[in-house]
Amino acid sequence: MGNKKTLNYAKYGYIFSIPFVVAYLIFNFYPVINTFLIAFSDLKGAKTDFNLLTGDIFANFKSVIHNDLFIKAFKNTIKLWVCNFIPQMAVALLLTAWFTDTRSKVKGQGFFKVVFYMPNIITAATIAILFSTLFACPVGPMNDLLKTFHFIDKPVPFLDKPNVAQNIVIFIQTWMWFGYTMITLISGVIGIDPAIFEASEMDGANRIQTFFYITIPCIRTIMLFTLVTSLIGGLNMFDIPKLFITNSGPDYATYTTSVFIQKRAFEGTYIKNEAAAASLIMFIIIVVCSAVIFYLLRDKDEVAAKKLRKQALKQAKLAKGV
Repeated sequence: MGNKKTLNYAKYGYIFSIPFVVAYLIFNFYPVINTFLIAFSDLKGAKTDFNLLTGDIFANFKSVIHNDLFIKAFKNTIKLWVCNFIPQMAVALLLTAWFTDTRSKVKGQGFFKVVFYMPNIITAATIAILFSTLFACPVGPMNDLLKTFHFIDKPVPFLDKPNVAQNIVIFIQTWMWFGYTMITLISGVIGIDPAIFEASEMDGANRIQTFFYITIPCIRTIMLFTLVTSLIGGLNMFDIPKLFITNSGPDYATYTTSVFIQKRAFEGTYIKNEAAAASLIMFIIIVVCSAVIFYLLRDKDEVAAKKLRKQALKQAKLAKGV
């Protein structure tokens, strides 16, 4: 019998990937490269053509770093992210422990998961408008409620106070994202071998011990993923701070770096070169912070094991050479 000609299906995979590759090159790769070039250019105002800087090529970066508004926006961004990530992770871990506890079956888990995750699927613009209306003054549901129960005598301008405005944004971010974080952590716990939990139960470990000494170490990689993705999203926070309060609230309380970049590039004087420079600065900060997090939270046992394997391979090669 002659050799049968086998079909190679790999080419069809390349064909099906073409639309994604083309869309990525046009809508992702090109804007990134263009932003990089603009950061080192003189592009300002309504013009679309630009020339690369020939003198001090880092002039745009220096201008951004010495801009007091950018510094304030950066501090606000860090504060808003840190203060919403900590309670978000705490609530998500608590709910994860509750839903995945094998000793007490929670009834209606599906319903609770949907309810907790639902804020994440509502558009940020909708949520921003909702909370802006809730805390409106002089007429707003929150003021009406407080007056009904005689907590206040006259309307309180909540959104005119910087700390209150920031705390509301922090609450919104926590409320929107704790459900997503919870689902991510639960998926990690589900992947743990049930025999490990059975062994811990047989050894007499209680629920708290099981959670802290077995569950958390086993989902360390998932928690690292959650931390890094939250860092990226937090440092790019835009929708809620931009839409919640007009002009970023009192004393620029909710003014973030993404809002700074948007206003710099598309409002007022259209200083696009400095906006691009600010984007690159934030990109570098995110990359450095992510690298530091990966290094600090690396699996030291796995790293040590890799070193031992490399040493064993070296010794084996030397032995063969001898």
